[in-house]
Amino acid sequence: MLVILLKLNKEQYIEHIRDREQIINMRKILDKVEIVINKHICQATDFLDPYERKLAKSILNRFQDIKYIEFGGIDESERKIIQIFPDYLQYDELEMPIVAFKVEGYSGKLFHRNFLGSILGLGINRSKVGDILIHEGYCQFVVKEEISPYILTNLNKVGNERVTISEIPLEELKPVNIEYEHKRYTVSSLRLDVLISSVWNLSRKDSQKLIESERVKINWEPVDKPSKVVEVGSIISAKGYGRFILSSIEGVSKKERMKIEVKLLK
Repeated sequence: MLVILLKLNKEQYIEHIRDREQIINMRKILDKVEIVINKHICQATDFLDPYERKLAKSILNRFQDIKYIEFGGIDESERKIIQIFPDYLQYDELEMPIVAFKVEGYSGKLFHRNFLGSILGLGINRSKVGDILIHEGYCQFVVKEEISPYILTNLNKVGNERVTISEIPLEELKPVNIEYEHKRYTVSSLRLDVLISSVWNLSRKDSQKLIESERVKINWEPVDKPSKVVEVGSIISAKGYGRFILSSIEGVSKKERMKIEVKLLK
């Protein structure tokens, strides 16, 4: 019997995407859609941030004969995989191809950057690593199942600290209480360069250079226009500086400047 395989016109599904870097990622997702439809098997993406998942869903929602589910270990996960599967399967029939680990045994203070740096230092691609959850005295993190044996064997040091690592059930993952520092500023506008200048104490010229160098994101989406107006609730991040949330507008000063509050990630 002749079997006709579906060949997607990928350009049709990605023509609305302007982010050149993400076009490659979305092509990979379309490759997985083809496999699911043609071979009737499940396919999982690597870990995606909220912006990447938003783009992915703008494509996946156009197919009627597939379903998908997002999963990162806990509901609050920032980074999640997308499991794509035939529409006749149910969620509870799926096995999620991710593994959780617990790291402990260290005495000093270790931060997110220490754990991520040590994992990536093993030659692991960032897309294979999900959320890193820092707790008092231990850390939990999630990776794709395919690299879990390598992680378990080779991750024995974080920063300058010797550590012990063990695999744990996904059900043991615990959300992290994120601590923010609340700060107030008076600004002339909600332009991105104005906010960055105020929060990170940069000159207007330096903040514009930072944005134009494509190192800044709003809600995980790359932004290169200093004049971009930021909405309340948005998360602004910059490589080398961290991230903050524009949490509220608290009025206008006598000089007609805006009073704002931001939450800085500690």
